[in-house]
Amino acid sequence: MRKAGGGTRAEGGSKVVRTAVVRTAVVRAVAVWAAAVRVVAVAVAAVTAALLVAGCGAGGPGGGKDGKSGQEGKQSAAGDRGAGAAERPGDAAGARRGELPGVGPALRSRIPAAARQAVVVRGAGADSPDATVTLYDKGANGWQTQGSWPAHNGRRGWTADHHEGDQRSPVGVFALTDAGGVLPDPGTRLPYTHSAAFTPPSYWSRNTRHDFDYVVAIDYNRVPGTSPLDPTRPLGQAKGGGVWLHLDHGSGTSACVSVAKPAMAALLRALDPARHPVVVMGDRGRLAG
Repeated sequence: MRKAGGGTRAEGGSKVVRTAVVRTAVVRAVAVWAAAVRVVAVAVAAVTAALLVAGCGAGGPGGGKDGKSGQEGKQSAAGDRGAGAAERPGDAAGARRGELPGVGPALRSRIPAAARQAVVVRGAGADSPDATVTLYDKGANGWQTQGSWPAHNGRRGWTADHHEGDQRSPVGVFALTDAGGVLPDPGTRLPYTHSAAFTPPSYWSRNTRHDFDYVVAIDYNRVPGTSPLDPTRPLGQAKGGGVWLHLDHGSGTSACVSVAKPAMAALLRALDPARHPVVVMGDRGRLAG
């Protein structure tokens, strides 16, 4: 009987040991899983930041995209007034004929027949970051101006063969199909992605913190009908991507076009997918070609 009792006690002790081992294994497994979740979260955050940097990237800590953060207030004030660059005589003649002023036959032929809205970005020069953005509606009398604002483009100007990291904006005609931003939808008819994922990385300079409060994706090397955050690049990574209309911080961008907040809000409210809006963009010389 004592032997039997002793065996029972030993068996019970073994069960306790096995239970402790199982509990320890479970605790360790949970710890490993939690660590893996943290790693994935960090990786996702890093990828999101990297995608933003690759598209509308900013300068490093302590400076704006080209170190001219002091111009931001001046640019915003000009944007609030709705002032634009003076039109050239040829531009005025084009406006009288109901054409898009300053846009020559090469780019004009690329505007879809269905397009009834156009955002024209006129760069000051091939290597300049300064530009003017003008919104046009097409009616019975042709293209008519709806608003015009100072803007910035790529800090190194423009290119007809855009590549990742060249810091130039692509010349061309592109559809405007999708919008989004850190801030809620201000009343646009475009599909709008409201997400904190638009927030620039914390290591960007402070004057760029609100660049993506509002954005409109320019359909260069992207899939139309998707969120501006979609990283897909049909032409490949080397051709760049993430080219947006977004808020201005007073100097040039990596490839995007930027305007003051009131101008972005006005554009978002005006753009109508039923009117098939496009952006026609480039320096004045290439626009006129």
